[in-house]
Amino acid sequence: MSGATAVRRRRFLLQTAGLTGAGALALNGCGSGSGDGTVTLNLLVASYDKSVGASIGDQWDDVAKAFEKKHPDIRIAIERVPFLKIDATLARRVKDGRAPDIAQGNVFAPYAESGDLYRVEELFAIPTQADFIASFADAGKVEYVQYGVPILASTPRLFYDKALFQRAGLTGPPTSWAELRDAAKALRNTGVPTPYALQFGPESAEDELLTWLLAGGGGYSDVGGYDFASAENEAALTWLRDELVAPGLAGADPSKLTRTQAYADFLAGKVGMLIAHPVLLAAADKARMSYAHAAFPSRDGADPAPPVGLNDWMMAFTKGGHVEAAGAFLTFLFSRASAGTYGAGQTTLPVTVSGSEQLRDDASQRELWAFVDQMPDAEFHPVGLGSWPTVRSAVRERIGRAVLPGGRPADVLQALDQVARSSA
Repeated sequence: MSGATAVRRRRFLLQTAGLTGAGALALNGCGSGSGDGTVTLNLLVASYDKSVGASIGDQWDDVAKAFEKKHPDIRIAIERVPFLKIDATLARRVKDGRAPDIAQGNVFAPYAESGDLYRVEELFAIPTQADFIASFADAGKVEYVQYGVPILASTPRLFYDKALFQRAGLTGPPTSWAELRDAAKALRNTGVPTPYALQFGPESAEDELLTWLLAGGGGYSDVGGYDFASAENEAALTWLRDELVAPGLAGADPSKLTRTQAYADFLAGKVGMLIAHPVLLAAADKARMSYAHAAFPSRDGADPAPPVGLNDWMMAFTKGGHVEAAGAFLTFLFSRASAGTYGAGQTTLPVTVSGSEQLRDDASQRELWAFVDQMPDAEFHPVGLGSWPTVRSAVRERIGRAVLPGGRPADVLQALDQVARSSA
């Protein structure tokens, strides 16, 4: 398959998140059959606003039509829900006994634990199942069994404004925390309002936090559970409080800084460095910025920090009993033929080995190669634990307090462990 085809595949995986409905969701929320033997699969997907750099198309209809042409005995009814409401909408549908046949979301483990999902091995043939990048497939497991199918993948990197760096006398990206602090000081001395954009606001604090904890040798979880209050995690937050936030190197109030605002400030030339997704590439190009990106620095600088893996999940529910039809659609969704036909955009990464290899062979996508190269080593939030949605909410609400003046990292981390224990 050509490199251009690989690009279309990657673009397609993005597009499938935000596409409009081919038909209304059935009132009972479950797939249905008709007297002529036709099965209707109800598909619940997320839609996105025009966010920074996003190129969200309207191709679910085309996907459904192409699938139905190959499978005339299966119909796809699509419901499009705003991304910020997708998890709550899905939870309500499942609670009310109206689970869709297939859904996109950020959360799958609670449904797997309650027996509401098909196992991936029930949906895909072995060659298709084996093509998913192992780190992302493993993240979709509960008790060593995969239920979540990754889609819309990303491994963020450290973006920096080359023009601001040059003005501050900086020649390249930091490779250690000490270098990051020193670069932030140099940026501040030249008038940059936010030398490093520490995104501890409620939108995506869990992503920013995990980036720093991994870089400091810590993380969220131990084997089979959580371990927030480790010495490594406390040391990382203490460093942020004392070395970045207290000296004013992380903006006015990191506890309120959202990812959306941080991206906008970067594009406006107000931010020197930030951790960001590939979605920022196209936006920065459109703004004609002089920018670059690098692996996030580890504390001591000996090696780059482990990358964070992020993605949405597709999941198939058992309620309608349509395992064969659901498997056929998902196989079609991730097939090379579909990927070669649909999509446009440049914001997410392929979730399959073949897609990654094809993108890596395409010289026109050189800017994405470093992101793709990180994917096999990606480490994830503990999404395989049913308590993660509750714990994630607590992280978003509390973590900013740990790094503000007078903040007590140990107390905040211990409180998060308590939330985790009470939610288990």
